[in-house]
Amino acid sequence: MYLTEYHHHTDNSFDSKANMKDVCKNAIERGIKEICFTEHFSVNPKVPTYGHMNFQRYFSQIEECREKFRGQLVIKAGIELCEPYLMREEYREVLFRYDFDFIMGSVHNIDERKLRLYIPERDKHEVYQRYFEEVYQLVSYADIDVAAHLDLMKRYAIESIGNYSFEEFKDLIAAILEKAISRNIGFEINTSGISNKKVGEAFPKLEVLKLYRDLGGEILTIGSDSHRAETVGSHLIDALHLAKEAGFDYIYTFENRNPKKIKIEL
Repeated sequence: MYLTEYHHHTDNSFDSKANMKDVCKNAIERGIKEICFTEHFSVNPKVPTYGHMNFQRYFSQIEECREKFRGQLVIKAGIELCEPYLMREEYREVLFRYDFDFIMGSVHNIDERKLRLYIPERDKHEVYQRYFEEVYQLVSYADIDVAAHLDLMKRYAIESIGNYSFEEFKDLIAAILEKAISRNIGFEINTSGISNKKVGEAFPKLEVLKLYRDLGGEILTIGSDSHRAETVGSHLIDALHLAKEAGFDYIYTFENRNPKKIKIEL
């Protein structure tokens, strides 16, 4: 089995203290063959992910780890951009200087506020409607390879207003998926929702993955979204089972932002 981990953070991200070499060591021990480090980054000074990323430090660590773990682990350079459909020129000016294998896009903020801060004093439909509308903007305009954790809002909303109804938002989700497919943008199975006992399911939920496949979607990565060395690879096998259940025979890796099929073997 060629096991991949395509969403992991280190201390190059503002919300992680994980050492890259420690992550790599643990990944090898867990049978992971390829890892992509996807550090948080934003060009917007009003959001939390601004100002932490040191690209020189990051790429230096990538090269050190590639040398140290050569033959044991394939290491890819990635990044997770916050709201890259906004301030597109500013993102382009920064990112063109660097050679990334993989670029993810996320919606972590609405109106420059964290998702959890958008929820109070709004009803359930409004919260999820606005969130999915933002995701539609993400896949419509951002220069990304994969949209991360498609239904992330449920992480912050599930305790106060509950999970969303797939049927209620099916048309909007289908529009998101169709737009992404038309632009050759993929999605991930993010297992951090499985690790979170309150959520108890992946991002996105199985019905979304099945719809993506039914609409002709192919590009699918898997990742734990771990921020700690000791949780690298959490529930990746579960992600592969979900992919198969949704009708996928392949997941993808990336090199120089070009997707590559990997047969799912369980």
